[in-house]
Amino acid sequence: MKPVAFVFPGQGSQSVGMLDAWGDNPAVRATLQEASDALGEDLAALIHDGPKEALALTTNTQPVMLVAGVACWRAWRADGGELPGAVAGHSLGEYSALVAAEALTLADAVRLVRLRAAAMQEAVPVGTGAMAAILGLDASKVIAGCVEVTGAMGQNGTEVVEAVNFNDPVQTVIAGTKAAVDKACEVLKGMGAKRALPLPVSAPFHSSLMKPAAERLKLALASVALAEPKIPVVNNIDVAIESDPDRIRDALYRQAFGPVRWVECIQKIKAMGLHTVVECGPGKVLAGMTKRIDAELTGLPMYDPATLAEARAAVSQAA
Repeated sequence: MKPVAFVFPGQGSQSVGMLDAWGDNPAVRATLQEASDALGEDLAALIHDGPKEALALTTNTQPVMLVAGVACWRAWRADGGELPGAVAGHSLGEYSALVAAEALTLADAVRLVRLRAAAMQEAVPVGTGAMAAILGLDASKVIAGCVEVTGAMGQNGTEVVEAVNFNDPVQTVIAGTKAAVDKACEVLKGMGAKRALPLPVSAPFHSSLMKPAAERLKLALASVALAEPKIPVVNNIDVAIESDPDRIRDALYRQAFGPVRWVECIQKIKAMGLHTVVECGPGKVLAGMTKRIDAELTGLPMYDPATLAEARAAVSQAA
């Protein structure tokens, strides 16, 4: 294994036609067919044709992002790409990482994330939950601001806002009830945040409001076969590498209503001696985060044949 890690993106990086550049690549085509057969619908057509609004539906976004990440991974392996020293995934990207590590089959994974997405959407009615990205403020201050707002507004238990995605040292995503998120944006800007950007999502992912969804997911996970990963998987709820299937199940359950500790995941990858981080799947979000988290690391996107060739060259030189 090379001193390289592969990381898989989550919701938000999807786009219509995001796999088109692979053309008729056999590994990509087979991955799309396998996932489509598992769900009983044509995911290849959904990804190719959209429309954008259909891809943006949580119940579609999660399966297509999982499949896109796995398709890029399989294209890498089919092209002779070496195994990395570790894999990880941002939010639902962890399911792609587990498929890459052969701990979970693609068929089971795509059914799980479809259920996960539906449960998350049903847990909080559309319009009552919200998320926002807080830019330019230390994560500890974001946490403190959320605690302050929840304490002031949540005395009756109905309003809550929490820090849920620690994306880089000065970018933290918050989630909760809409009123509490709106108030937290005001408070955090007053505390020095450069910007507070509402996110176009349909549910407050990774917040405690997702606990009912997580309970449904837990039942589904109990009946799914999991194997010991063949590549170390750094999970994003504990920043831990687990080999026991029951502990992996528990981490996936808790991840649904717990924060994504991405900064720590990248720091752990570096501590493992892995200094090149390849984002496997559509977009460049994680590659950019890698560089902002630690300038000594190399973050590379890999989403089409051209970027695969660039990643192959970089990985071959990694020592």
